[in-house]
Formats: sequence, C-alpha cells, structure tokens
Amino acid sequence: MQKEHGGPFLALEAVHRLPRRVRFRYRQGPGRELSVIAVARAIENLPGVTSARINPGSRSLVVDFEPAFTDIRQIEQAILRLATDGQPVRGKSAGRHDGLANVALSGALLASQSLLPAGLLLPATLAAALPVFAEAVDDLRREGITSHVLEALAVAISAARRDFTAANTTSFMLALGEYLEQSIARRSDDLLKTLLRPDIGLVWIEEDGVERQIDGAALETGMTVIVGTGNTLPVDGTVLGGEAMVNEAAMTGESVPVSKRRGDRVLSGTLLEDGRLRIYAEHVGRKTAAARIADYVEHSLSAKSQAQLGAARLADRLVPAVLGLAGSTWLFTGDWQRAAAVLQADYSCALKLATPVAFKAAMYRSGRQGILFKGSDVVERLAQADTFVFDKTGTLTSGLLAVTDAIAFDPDYTAEDLIDLAASVEEHYFHPLALAVVEAARKHHGRHFDHKEVEFIAAHGVASIVDGQRIVVGSRHFVEEDEGVPVGAHDKVLRRLFRQGKTLLYIGFGGRLLGVIALKDQVRPASAATLRRLRALGVKRLVMLTGDHRQRAAELAAELGLDEFHAELLPEQKAELVARMKADGARIAFVGDGINDAPALAGAHVGIAMQKGADIARLTADVALLEDGIERVADARALALATMRRIDANFRLTVGTNTGILAAAAAGRLSPVAASIAHNGSTIAILLNALRAA
Repeated sequence: MQKEHGGPFLALEAVHRLPRRVRFRYRQGPGRELSVIAVARAIENLPGVTSARINPGSRSLVVDFEPAFTDIRQIEQAILRLATDGQPVRGKSAGRHDGLANVALSGALLASQSLLPAGLLLPATLAAALPVFAEAVDDLRREGITSHVLEALAVAISAARRDFTAANTTSFMLALGEYLEQSIARRSDDLLKTLLRPDIGLVWIEEDGVERQIDGAALETGMTVIVGTGNTLPVDGTVLGGEAMVNEAAMTGESVPVSKRRGDRVLSGTLLEDGRLRIYAEHVGRKTAAARIADYVEHSLSAKSQAQLGAARLADRLVPAVLGLAGSTWLFTGDWQRAAAVLQADYSCALKLATPVAFKAAMYRSGRQGILFKGSDVVERLAQADTFVFDKTGTLTSGLLAVTDAIAFDPDYTAEDLIDLAASVEEHYFHPLALAVVEAARKHHGRHFDHKEVEFIAAHGVASIVDGQRIVVGSRHFVEEDEGVPVGAHDKVLRRLFRQGKTLLYIGFGGRLLGVIALKDQVRPASAATLRRLRALGVKRLVMLTGDHRQRAAELAAELGLDEFHAELLPEQKAELVARMKADGARIAFVGDGINDAPALAGAHVGIAMQKGADIARLTADVALLEDGIERVADARALALATMRRIDANFRLTVGTNTGILAAAAAGRLSPVAASIAHNGSTIAILLNALRAA
C-alpha cells in the first residue's frame, strides 16, 4: 500500500511483516534530507511502537511494535502524518561544493574581465550571476520579496548600466559572503554533532563467572559489563569491582583522568585509559547518557527560541523597507548607482544566522561541560528565570548516605569495631547502606573479620557466621522480628537518632543487639557557594521543597541561607507549589532528581535534572546534568546569561552597522562595490562573534 504525504516520507510500502515487526520501503521527495536519528526517535514515540531503525542506503524502515496497542496500518498512517524533518534543500548555494564553485567562477570573471572582448562581458556577467538570479526567483515564487531578491536587483541594475565591475564584484562578494556565512552556520552544527557518540560495537560481559563477547545492541540492564584498557564504556552504571583511570573529557569536559573503583558511578562514552572494571549496567542503549546526548543534539539543531524567531521576523519586515529606501533614493536623485548600493545592504543574513549560531555555540560549550540544553529556547528561558526552586535530597544534599554515629551496646566493642564487623559482611552487598559502611571502615583503615558465606535477605539485610556466632545486619524489622534479637531496651537512644533524621542499621551478634550504625544524607560541599553564586547571577528568590521532616528542613534552610522552604510535601504538592509561584508571576527554574520531582520539573519554566536523577526526571527536564555537581546549575545559568548578552549585542551591532551602511549608500557615500564589501564583511564578523562562545 502506498500513500502520498508531505512529511519525512512521501510514501511507505510494507515489504515484510511479522507479528511484532514490519519493514517498510520508503520514498522521499527530491531535494529533501532525512535526519535519521530525529525521525527514528519521533517514530519510537508513537503509541505502541517499541523501536525504529532507518537504513538510508536501502531506503528501509524497520518498526517493532506491540500488537495489543497498534497494528501495521495504524503505524503506517501515523508515520505518514509526522511533520518531522525533511526540509527541502534550497538552491545550489546550499551545497558546500556548489558554493565554492560559485565563488571560484565569479572571482575568476572579476579578475579576468579586462581581458574579455566587449561583446562577451554582458553574457559572462549574467552567467556568473545565474546562482544569484536563480535563488531570487525561487524566493520570489515561494516567499515573496526577500534579501536575495534585493541582491539580484542590485546585480541586474549594475549589469543594465554596463557597470560590469560593480556587477561582477557584487556577484563575487555575494557568493563569498554566502559561502562563509553558511560555513560558519555549518560549523555551529558540526560543533554540536561532535557531542554524538559512535556505535559501541562488541562488548564483554560476565555471566555465571564466565566472560563472553556480545553485540552492544544486546546489552540489558542488570548485566555485568567488563571494560579494559583503551576501551570506551558502553553503559551508564556502577562499578562492581576492579580499579581504573577513566578519562571523562568526552562527557564532562574534565581532561584529567579520574580514579574509579567499587561503588563509583561511570558514564557511557568515557574512555578507560588504564585498568579494568566490572560494571553493573544501569542504563543501556538509548537510555545511556551518550544516547541522550544524541537526542538532545538532534533536537537542538532544529529547535528555535523566541529570540531567534523574533530576529527572523524583524529581518523579513525590514526587506520591504530597504526596497522602499532604494526606490526613494532613485526617485529623488535619479542615480541608479545609489539605488544599487542601497540594495546591497540588508539586515537578513546577520539577523537570521547570528542568533542560531550563538545558541548552538553555547550549547556545544555547555555540552562539553556536562550540561545538556534540550534546545535554544531552554537557554533563553533559563536566562529569564528569577526564582530557583530546589528539591532537597540528591540536589542540595548528595543523596548518598554517610555514617554519622556508631553506638556499641557491648563494652567489649568500640565504635570502630562495630563498623568493621558490619563492613566485613556488608562489603559483598551492593546497596547504598552497605557502600556507606564499607567506606567508613576504609577511612579509618579498619580490620577485617573472617566470616562464613554471606546470606542475602532481599530488602532486609545480610547474615553470616563470625567466630561461630550468627551476625545479622539490617533493618529493625529484620533483626527484631525475623531474627528474634531484642531491641526495646535501647529505644531511648534509637528514638533520639531517628528524630535527627538519621537512617539506622542494626547489628545483631550472637542473639543480642550489639549496636546500631546511624547514617545521614550529607549536604553537598558546593551547595552554599552555588546558591550565593546564583544570587550574584541575578536570581531573586531561592526556595527548597522536600518531603523530609520540618525540623531537618528548617536547619538546612538556615544553613544554606534559603529564602523559604516547604517540608513534608507529597509529589503532587511540589507541583502545586510550583504552579502557585508561576501564577504569582515568578519565572521558575526547578532543580530535582527523583521520580517524585517529575511533575514539578514539567510544570516549571525550566526543569533541571541532576546527573544521578531518575530516568523520568531526566526525560522530563529541559536541562540534564551529566556531572554530579550542583555547581553545574550555576554554570548553566551563567552560560545562559552570557549567551543572551552576546545575542543582544550582535542584534544591536547588526542593526546599527547595516543602518549606517544604508544611510551612507543612500547619501551617495558608498558605491555598490563598497556597500557590498561593507555589508558582507560586517555580517561575517558578527557571525564569527556569535561563534566565539565555543
């Protein structure tokens, strides 16, 4: 079946069908380019579709789907309705090689025109100007009077007056200027595309103690991945074993390799320079940080901000004004040369190109720093935000537990003995509490207690035998109710620790409560400095939202100097507070990391997700951090402000420079050649300034 449509595909034909898969052969219109990643992602977002793969070489599209939710006919119709990508390629100047050919042709004619017979000058001039005329006719047919139409009029007037030097110089400057402008615009695209990651190919995994190699596409969450020296990490995950130096420059911009060992987080796309790691795969395939970068880059190349749209609208509105000025100049002076000079200078090129180039350069720079903006409009909105709202746990605090107290109820054991005993059996357990206890033992170089095989009781704790006695480490329910260890005699101490907002780990040994280890989420070292920096960057109000106890929230708010806090909140209450602040006129940037933060992230003007955030938080947010540092929030704000300042400066420079050129041309102070040189030279300078952020 075929169906014509104006989206990314003109027609689809189902050539192979399976119960859960269909392969289409597609057809595109002439002069249309297909962004494979963007279109595949759009198809994967359709109801019932689980994956999509496009092979441009064979014009093949393979779609996997769930028959319970959709069928082949519905999928086909939905794909044909997509309005993603497929923008027509405009004119010969759109191609890099054609652009160079136009520059070479017009330049050669300009250099050799004095050697040509007089009878050949006009046809040669018109031939060299054909790309200018062709683009003008195309624009006039589709869009009306544009800057390309004005430029073609200027060349035509000079050629009609037999001022071949002016006509050929104008054609050469237009070809050179357009080639350089498009090269700079392409450069900003290419910068962003350098953030894309290559396919990972084959990877090593460990199953039942045996290592084997599989295709990277077959990786699944929960697998143990082995990575050796010189290899790129294929997954986001946590180190289970081994030690290595990992270069994270590709993801965070930090060029100094960092040491990774058990318990450390690692990101796909980073390079293991020395050592060997066993990694628990938490995010694979499209869910990895590297794959998300690819998605963001594809979106960033097409998304437009209000500043960009406004500049383009202004440029379009000014074209008739320039044409009117050229006509008025000729009516009052009768000088065609002045009119041709006026037509050389317009606002379109710099206004339409400088803003997107500046945004893309800024997004490239931020991506290298581990900050991913999902589009230029996000940069603009972050610069406008006046209120920053933070979730507490995992944002202002690290989200990682650390041992604060170790209380032994047996005088024969010290606090360090208690930690060492628990760590000896917990070191085999992959859990935040266990990691915190093992880290505490490592810090004081604790001793290791020999023990028998460790028994893991899911969601409860661990058990083993030490010196012939059973040791149990875990929750109160596990120790007291499941293992029969009496706890009530120490309730006074336990209640005090609980009121302080601490998590308790109970250690039973030989049928008695040997002691408890208290752990607490730690305030990030950089939180206070980041909040101070945000105030210096123009943020008027700093707010904390948390589901934690009011007393603990009040202490933290005072410690960090927050303007206000709201405690003991449910997820929907966080979203309601954000909505209320927005209704009061606040422009809100919400910073969070958990599943419960997703509604607030979606409801804010700008949502910022921390690096260790839940998948739904990172997908919902407008900005995703790839480095676990709250200081990156302030970096993102600073970069957004700097970008908008540069865009504003470029806008004023564009308007001021081109207005001056127009006035000088209308007054007869600039010839068509001088006006063309001044206009194209200033446009290129403005574009280079826009690219400077990268």
